[in-house]
Amino acid sequence: MPTYEYQCEGCGLQFERRQTMTDLPLTECPSCQGKVRRLMSGGAGFILKGSGNSHTEHIKQGCSLEQVGKTCCGREQRCGKLSCNED
Repeated sequence: MPTYEYQCEGCGLQFERRQTMTDLPLTECPSCQGKVRRLMSGGAGFILKGSGNSHTEHIKQGCSLEQVGKTCCGREQRCGKLSCNED
């Protein structure tokens, strides 16, 4: 659930509220009941970090039964292909 930032136009109070994306923006300050506006925010990003065991990384490196014990398509024996992308 995203967190939205608001600022009161009357008293200047800045506050945050967790709301669903479908909730209507708040219009009233919790402190003075004045009019509020939602502030623009940079948002939050995320980075996936891993140990290099993802399916796509196996394809880039080539399928190696010796290194991981299975082929990129999950077999425990060679299928005759260099990688799962090979037709």
